[in-house]
Amino acid sequence: MDPIRNPFAPGAGQRPPELAGRERELKAFEVVLERVARGRPERSLVLTGLRGVGKTVLLGELRSMAVRHRWGAGKIEARPEAELRRPLSAALHRAIRDLAVRHRAPDRVEEVLGVLKAFALKANKPDAKLRDRWQPGIDVPAAQGRADSGDIEIDLVELFTDVAELAADVGTGVALLIDEIQDLQPDDVSALCAACHELSQSGAPLVVVGAGLPHVPAVLSASKSYSERLFRYSRIDRLSREDADYAVMAPIEREDAGIEPEALDALFDASGGYPYFIQAYGKAAWDAAPADPITVKDVQVAAPEAESELAVGFFGSRYERATPAEREYLLAMAELTQGRDEAAGTADVAVYLGRKPSSLSPARDSLMKKGLVYSAERGQIAFTVPHFGHYLLGRD
Repeated sequence: MDPIRNPFAPGAGQRPPELAGRERELKAFEVVLERVARGRPERSLVLTGLRGVGKTVLLGELRSMAVRHRWGAGKIEARPEAELRRPLSAALHRAIRDLAVRHRAPDRVEEVLGVLKAFALKANKPDAKLRDRWQPGIDVPAAQGRADSGDIEIDLVELFTDVAELAADVGTGVALLIDEIQDLQPDDVSALCAACHELSQSGAPLVVVGAGLPHVPAVLSASKSYSERLFRYSRIDRLSREDADYAVMAPIEREDAGIEPEALDALFDASGGYPYFIQAYGKAAWDAAPADPITVKDVQVAAPEAESELAVGFFGSRYERATPAEREYLLAMAELTQGRDEAAGTADVAVYLGRKPSSLSPARDSLMKKGLVYSAERGQIAFTVPHFGHYLLGRD
């Protein structure tokens, strides 16, 4: 069929596959927005799941929902080895600008912007030369004595409090969305938990919505023992068969085309119900189909093309980041699980490689920092990427 009309191409369609079957999360966030706007306490939210389940797309939709409710909203992506202060400043600057258009007291807005600027400037090292000092682009003087102590935990509590009060002035709230939250540095995780604790105590209208890998609850709990009371965790998983079929059929039907039931069976078997794979196989099947409707033969013809693209862009890009020692560890995991999406025992990996467990710790820890594996539970290790073991076993 016409590739120009392909509804599975990136950016095409009105509702990507990643949002199919996510009604529960969307409705729950709707309730959060309403409760916070009415001054009622509500926990912040953390979405957890493997890569490819659509967490980032869902996070973007939650941000859009906040904006539609006239909230201030800012979104960042945490990065390993990068401090939180600078990207957080940019995100909250965006949120304050959202609020400023409806605030009747420009002086009040400038006051909060001054606090934000003071917070942001602490991202510069004390000994940095003037030409190397980062400027946050906030056109007001920096405040003094507020959110500028240099202690991220103290400063973040004060900053969140002031921004939340600004939102309360206009009867709304602020949503701060953080993707890849597991990549935050330990001090920043601790500060974020402390700030969320303060917000929950005061009922301030600011919520944090994080998204990350399955071990995020353990990361937060290790930082602050009370974190489990601060966040409502929502596990984002592969789609059910019904939702997966909808994710395929809805965009096809919007193009006044169809797909045979046997082709839906084949697409589900190939994708495993993971939204990212549904989009990849769906796109390839559309391009391979010579006529309407899409048939099982079209899916079979398209599968190698989809797998080739995934091997390069989804699997290969991650595999290339691993060192030889780390690749050895990954392959051992794949062999032990026979390519299934299951956890392997760390002791079993050591036995398989004929090595002492302690000698493998550096490779395992590095893989965890790179986001390629995670510890499902003590003594267990699993891939963060679905079908990664199958990909490794299929490499030449």
